[in-house]
Amino acid sequence: MSAQHPLRKLLSYASAYKTDFRLATLYSVLNKFFDVLPEVLIGVAVDIVVNGEKSFLAKRVLGGFGITETWHQLVLLGVLNAVIWMGESWFEYLLSLKWRKLAQNLQHDVRLDAYDHVQKLDMAYFENQRTGNLMSILNEDINQMERFLNGGANQIIQVICSSIMVSAVFFALQPSLAVIALLPVPAILFGAFWFQKRLAPRYAEVREAAGDVSARLNNNLLGLATIKAFATEEFEKQQIGAASNAYRNANARAIAVSSAITPVIRMAILAGFTATLVYGGWLTLHDELAVGAYSVLVYLTQRLLWPMTGLAEVADMYQRSMSAIDRAMNLLDTPIQIRYDGKALPQAQVSGDIRFEDVSFAYGEQTTLHHINLHIPAGKTVAFVGSTGSGKSTLVKLLLRFYTPASGHILLDGVASDSLNLQDLRRVIGYVAQDSFLTDGTIAENIAYGLEQVSDADIAAAARAAEAMEFIEKLPLGFATRIGERGQKLSGGQRQRLALARAILKNPPVLILDEATSAVDNETEAAIQRSLDVVSKNRTTIVIAHRLSTVRQADCIHVMEAGRIVESGSHEQLLAYNGSYAALWRLQTGER
Repeated sequence: MSAQHPLRKLLSYASAYKTDFRLATLYSVLNKFFDVLPEVLIGVAVDIVVNGEKSFLAKRVLGGFGITETWHQLVLLGVLNAVIWMGESWFEYLLSLKWRKLAQNLQHDVRLDAYDHVQKLDMAYFENQRTGNLMSILNEDINQMERFLNGGANQIIQVICSSIMVSAVFFALQPSLAVIALLPVPAILFGAFWFQKRLAPRYAEVREAAGDVSARLNNNLLGLATIKAFATEEFEKQQIGAASNAYRNANARAIAVSSAITPVIRMAILAGFTATLVYGGWLTLHDELAVGAYSVLVYLTQRLLWPMTGLAEVADMYQRSMSAIDRAMNLLDTPIQIRYDGKALPQAQVSGDIRFEDVSFAYGEQTTLHHINLHIPAGKTVAFVGSTGSGKSTLVKLLLRFYTPASGHILLDGVASDSLNLQDLRRVIGYVAQDSFLTDGTIAENIAYGLEQVSDADIAAAARAAEAMEFIEKLPLGFATRIGERGQKLSGGQRQRLALARAILKNPPVLILDEATSAVDNETEAAIQRSLDVVSKNRTTIVIAHRLSTVRQADCIHVMEAGRIVESGSHEQLLAYNGSYAALWRLQTGER
């Protein structure tokens, strides 16, 4: 079964806008109808001037009303001309308004729905995606769709309408000439579709190359400090140059085809116009075609065939848009693997008792956790230590349902976590990562992130509990100070204190600190540790750390190696075991 056409996907998605599509199409048709009529009036005017009271208009239309005088016919023609021009202008305004509004509404909906869909995808999806490529879809591809709806759709409709209307006039006035004059039309349309079919894979390649450029630029801008530190500006410039060159070459391959459309169509137009001019003139000289009718057909041939040169631009815009729409619709069609609905979980009823029952997990082919059985009692502080890649962070990612276990179950207060409403589950867990996300907002906005109706007093209390007041009070605007993108105006330690204040303000039954102190100085670590001693009371706290000094006060410490828990106990018990933990302790403290 062949894949669904991108335009059909878009129309299916935009079913709520069916009425708008129909109205916009109607306005385009009516505008073209009024647009064609002036050429007919030119022929009628020529006929009136040449034949006077014996004109076609006097004999066939106005004779019954007694309007046969040449001057009166011309006056009536002038009034009719004004009505036609006003009608064309009115529907030009309506079609422009409707198509542009439709384009704006649709691009807004697609972008918002696509972004919302991306947020709901499981973390495994992002392991195979680049942020810049997703940015290219959410921004440039959707903008390309908007540009097509702004003008391209109307052009296609009007070319079709023009062909039908002019053909009807031709056949009504001179069937034999109509057949000759319209012979190029099938060739023009066939050529346009032939080129369009060959443009499709080329523009798909262009969109992929554009996504690659966007991905590289996004990655480099985020890592600019590292690039500067390693003096690799020239190397990265060459990498961006290679990606940009690939994009340029992909465009060149598409342009080589799209540029040929107009010359081919012009040759077909030349044949049609020449046939009308010469053969129509011959018929007129032999009194088989009226002078007015000949004038109409000459003008209409121009009106019919010349706009078809625009098919090149339309075909180019259409195919670019179809490639962009296809990428956006495919993103929306990406299945959401994590279940969001489930049992409601009121925060007030959560005590924080957590169990891992025979939990295993693998990233692709690499198994990270092996049959983990673990109980974390409510209100206790539990720590996980071990070497990088031992599976510590994976445990909390499974608890937060960033991923789904390959086997086994995770229970919160005796209820399977995958049966709970996902948003409710995450709201009862406070999460502080090694590199916490901060918005380009104020200090207060970042502390209150995700919460509604938070008082200034509560924000200040959370900052005080996280020992962040000292640096906040030194800022020029205090809590109203904007901290820049990703909090770049703050030091690493200050960012971590804000992230901890955010978690404290959330007041969750379960608090997770995933390497939260690994990138801070000793003073900041000591401050965060003092805060933890206070905020961890009466709540389940999970601490993941490399520095054992951070976790020595935990109720229970679990040592992990290669996805398994190899030791468990308090700091003193683990030292007494003289195993892996004791070896790590001696290594970090310098004891022999």
